[in-house]
Amino acid sequence: MMRTLQLGSLFGLWYLFNIYFNIYNKQVLKVFPFPITITEIQFAIGSAAVLFMWTTGLYKRPSLTTAQVVAILPLALVHTMGNLFTNMSLGKVAVSFTHTIKAMEPFFSVLLSAMFLGEAPSAWIIASLLPIVGGVALASLTEASFNWAGFLSAMASNVTFQSRNVLSKKLMVKKEGSLDNINLFSVITILSFFLLAPVTLFFEGVKFTPEYLTSMGLDVKVVMLRALVAGLCFHSYQQVSYMILQRVSPVTHSVGNCVKRVIVIVTSVIFFRTPVSTINALGTALALAGVFAYSRAKRIKPAKKSA
Repeated sequence: MMRTLQLGSLFGLWYLFNIYFNIYNKQVLKVFPFPITITEIQFAIGSAAVLFMWTTGLYKRPSLTTAQVVAILPLALVHTMGNLFTNMSLGKVAVSFTHTIKAMEPFFSVLLSAMFLGEAPSAWIIASLLPIVGGVALASLTEASFNWAGFLSAMASNVTFQSRNVLSKKLMVKKEGSLDNINLFSVITILSFFLLAPVTLFFEGVKFTPEYLTSMGLDVKVVMLRALVAGLCFHSYQQVSYMILQRVSPVTHSVGNCVKRVIVIVTSVIFFRTPVSTINALGTALALAGVFAYSRAKRIKPAKKSA
């Protein structure tokens, strides 16, 4: 009973942090259109949270070997790119549309796994991808906020995030001792901060300052507070996601992730009063139904051939 309550609370926090992240993040990106800087701020806040946990003993600090750091670096690189592309998309199109496009993740997961891991998808999995692709296409054709930059950025985030999953299997990062999923994510967060820092300075410079925000005619306290809350929620929802993954199967986590996407889409449409046509809503619903079907199809094991 206690385990069920704890798990329910974690799922609730996962969804709540996601809702707040997407709302506050969109509000900041709408008035401060510098996605590289915003992504770097989120990694900085995440890194500070990780260091706080380690120094206070809330979570055991891992002992890393050079070989482990080298193996983790490619994961940190695609993690950095995935989050950057997501923020670029959120800055260009409606939150609901970005998350509808991100429902295409299973398609790229199957494609990349087949190309680089030699994993052939079952007929059930292929069938589940049809409504996902069709639904996203339908939603894209009828999306009021559609623009190519936002669409392609969200697609690029799908490719990079699913590349991370393939890389994890290919590189087989050894989780010895205290390097569990949570600490692996913590190390990736810190590495991502350092990887993106020079990119931020080169492309956008130092712009998130009171002076620059004032010159843009923005309320400094409001923008900085929203950026802080978005950054805290950004790290928290990913941290909780890994905590859930340690307690449930990957398939259950996948279903929970789909429910999360539905909740984020619905709440963002309500909060931002996003105009949604009947066909657009149908496309989104079709894509999400396909993701649910994909999660179920993953549970169906292929029948063993008799000798």
